[in-house]
Amino acid sequence: MPRWIDEIQDDLAFLRSHTLQPRWFKITKVFILLGFLGGFLWLSGWVKTALFSGTFLFLMLLVHFAYRIKTKKYTQNWLDFAVAQAGLDGPPKRIGKFYYPAILINTLLALGVSQLLG
Repeated sequence: MPRWIDEIQDDLAFLRSHTLQPRWFKITKVFILLGFLGGFLWLSGWVKTALFSGTFLFLMLLVHFAYRIKTKKYTQNWLDFAVAQAGLDGPPKRIGKFYYPAILINTLLALGVSQLLG
């Protein structure tokens, strides 16, 4: 099996198992994304939605790879990503202080690209 497929499987396994966000929060994010894309499609049409989606996915892939590289495959702390450590009281810090502003900035950039090129 190619190495990149193994890497994708590693990322998906981490996504399903991590405790940085509660399960209900992960599910809620999916519904928010689907609702946003549905509304954007209804208002702007297929071309602008495809441009928005492609740009947003590319930008978020860059954010993903930045976190993946800087945390050494999610094994060390970086920015707002904290690894659970044995012997420490309480749950690990939640991701979000830098991650969610990055999502907002990427959304606005993708929106601009879709409006300018669409």
